[in-house]
Amino acid sequence: MKTFEELGVSEPLRRAIEDLGFEQPMPVQEKVIPRLLNDDKDIVALAQTGTGKTAAFGLPVIQRIDTSRRVPQALILSPTRELCLQISSDLADFSKYIPELKVLPVYGGSSIESQIRALKEGVQIIVATPGRLIDLINRGVVKLDDVHTVILDEADEMLNMGFLDSINEILEHVPDDRKMLLFSATMPNDIANIARKYMKNHEEIVIGTKNEGAQNVKHIYYMVNARDKYLALKRIADNNPNIYAIIFCRTRRDTQEIADKLIADGYNADALHGDLSQQQRDLTMKKFRDRVTSLLVATDVAARGLDVDDLTHVINFGLPDDTAVYTHRSGRTGRAGKTGVSIAIIHSREKGKLKEIEKKIGKTFERKEVPTPAHIIEKQLYTLADRIEKVQVNDQEIDKYLPGVVKKLGWLSNEDLIKRILSLEFNRLLDYYKDAPKIDFIDEKPSKDRDRRKKGDEKSRSDEEKDRRTAERGMERLYVNLGKKDGFFAGNLIETINKNTTGKRVDVGRIDLLPSYSLFDVKKSDARRVVDGLTGADFMGKRIYCEQADPNKDYARASARKTREKATESHDNYAIFKKKGRGGHKKSNR
Repeated sequence: MKTFEELGVSEPLRRAIEDLGFEQPMPVQEKVIPRLLNDDKDIVALAQTGTGKTAAFGLPVIQRIDTSRRVPQALILSPTRELCLQISSDLADFSKYIPELKVLPVYGGSSIESQIRALKEGVQIIVATPGRLIDLINRGVVKLDDVHTVILDEADEMLNMGFLDSINEILEHVPDDRKMLLFSATMPNDIANIARKYMKNHEEIVIGTKNEGAQNVKHIYYMVNARDKYLALKRIADNNPNIYAIIFCRTRRDTQEIADKLIADGYNADALHGDLSQQQRDLTMKKFRDRVTSLLVATDVAARGLDVDDLTHVINFGLPDDTAVYTHRSGRTGRAGKTGVSIAIIHSREKGKLKEIEKKIGKTFERKEVPTPAHIIEKQLYTLADRIEKVQVNDQEIDKYLPGVVKKLGWLSNEDLIKRILSLEFNRLLDYYKDAPKIDFIDEKPSKDRDRRKKGDEKSRSDEEKDRRTAERGMERLYVNLGKKDGFFAGNLIETINKNTTGKRVDVGRIDLLPSYSLFDVKKSDARRVVDGLTGADFMGKRIYCEQADPNKDYARASARKTREKATESHDNYAIFKKKGRGGHKKSNR
């Protein structure tokens, strides 16, 4: 393996990357750096996220800049503002010992005036999202006449996001003799078309195999009934006490809903999606990078540019339609030589999609049973025992308080003391998993049993609806007339309760969000004041009604009936209005 010096990387850059802990070039760096520094050919590089590609193009791009000229000489396009900021930050680290070099991130959601001001002061490298760059070009603030290097990073994602026309427009403002490098994790036809259209005599470099998943990632799946996906997710998290994961959902609404439910259930979770402001997104990502939150529920687009090397898991809360998207997701774990796990939580109708992904990435998914309560509790107990065994003890400080504590607890045996310590941590977990059933999907039995099974399914659905209306032990189940179609999610519920309920903060238990109504648990002692506080309150212009849930009442049917009654009332009012308009009033001449 060659060294960075042998690849031709200059001394100031080598010093900077040594400070960052770079020792030996990674395969993508070994292949790309010499070609960008010395060859005239354009390059299409196929490499997964986490393979070191930012340094592969960043180091030679910096080295080729003439720092005596304060004009844009290199342009790097990325699909999202997060990736744009990440690349800019990395380039700033690489150019630590080249103070004359100026790198500017250009992206939407930030002050365009400050970006214009920086451009007027002079920059040599622009890292941009396509939309904001076009805006600056149209304002006449950005001139790309001196750009000699263009990098398209995560080009397949840019195409998925519909940036093809924007890329075309931007490249019209760049000299024809520029050098181009296109990075992509996969090689769909559109990428090949871009290469043919915009690149001259290009060379294709493949790190690994086209469209394959990352080598250090284990792929497993759990198959459950669709209604049990969230329960499976919680069991997976509980079975991995040190989990640090991104949970991918298909839509913004699903993302927020799952995050809200995890937070309500006591997990360190947060949501990342396009409905958040830039400030909210930055804070969410900082908390995740700092491990304040250990579970990040995200859409694919929002998670682009979130550069974290030590994820333990990527969890697919259902499979994406596009295999390339799965490749991007799974490539976020098992990075920088570490191992990782990519989990898919699927229902039976997604089995065909799973087979298609297996075929494309050349990997086989291992089916596993959803962790049982007994296994989860054992795993959690051993993890706590391990933490107790390894905790650092400050003898000097603790010794001052020890005699009083020993006097208080000295009557307990060692075994009793250990039981009480564990119970402090695990009573809630033990209560939650008491008598919890297995939730794995059972493959269909022979067809002669189908009628009998169908009747059983109808009965189980009825039982499930009744269970939804029944409170957990020690709690009271409440109904509220707002649901998902009202934009009402777990976070809104908790906020509305504590905003409108007097006295101490209310602890909310299990929450079931339905399209037109919601059911939730509170402590019995809090139920009356929650009902009184919510009833008559306002949410987004809608008057709230709350009551103690009746286990025998079909709230879905009652809600549908109210909807029909409103529609009928609206129709009748319109008919009366029309009749009055024809017979009871003169028509206006206007």
